[in-house]
Amino acid sequence: MLNDNVSLESSVAIGEDVVSRDLEGEAVILNLESGIYFGLDKVGTRIWSLLQEDGSLRRAFEAVQQEYDVAPEKLEGDLLRLVEELCAKGLLRVFSSQEGQPTRA
Repeated sequence: MLNDNVSLESSVAIGEDVVSRDLEGEAVILNLESGIYFGLDKVGTRIWSLLQEDGSLRRAFEAVQQEYDVAPEKLEGDLLRLVEELCAKGLLRVFSSQEGQPTRA
């Protein structure tokens, strides 16, 4: 279930102890402190790359929508689920655009 605090108006920050590597178009993300790692497919890797630029979920959504043939509702749900999963594993922190503070660690 999606966290009500996470929306396309949210931003994310990548944890200080998180590193990632692109391996033939797919990414592997590792939290050096916890040892938790996560693999991403091609689309997930593109989203990760966009999030590294400025953390804006809205900008990532708009870029992916232009690059891939996907219904906006499906893309939004998939993007927010991915962010939720990465947050749950301690790989991202989500910030509310209104508060500028983390909404979840």
